[in-house]
Amino acid sequence: MRVLVDTQIFLWAITDDPKLSARYRTSYSDPSHELYLSMASIWEMLVKAGIGKLPLPQPAIPYLLRQMEKNGLELLPIRTSHLSALERLPPLHRDPFDRMLVAQAKAESMLMLTSDPKIKGYDISVS
Repeated sequence: MRVLVDTQIFLWAITDDPKLSARYRTSYSDPSHELYLSMASIWEMLVKAGIGKLPLPQPAIPYLLRQMEKNGLELLPIRTSHLSALERLPPLHRDPFDRMLVAQAKAESMLMLTSDPKIKGYDISVS
């Protein structure tokens, strides 16, 4: 199963944060899951690091790519089909990065691994 990992879940997983519940750990480490991280998540982390809200080693890109490789995640680029899905989303969530993740999950028919309750209101599979 193809799984789009939310930015927060990725950060909790790579830092071994106790906020990553057993349920999320199980789903994150399930060998039958093909894990993906969106380009929008990379962008979000860089923006937050740049304004001092997310401490990341500098330069951040090599660190994030190493963490993706170490954790077996593939990069999901932003495609035109994702933008079309984004345009059709109802305004349930105001965060532009999360809205892009929802659009990508919808366009790619992916399960989304997230702890964000607002995302669960969209017509996508959520774990």
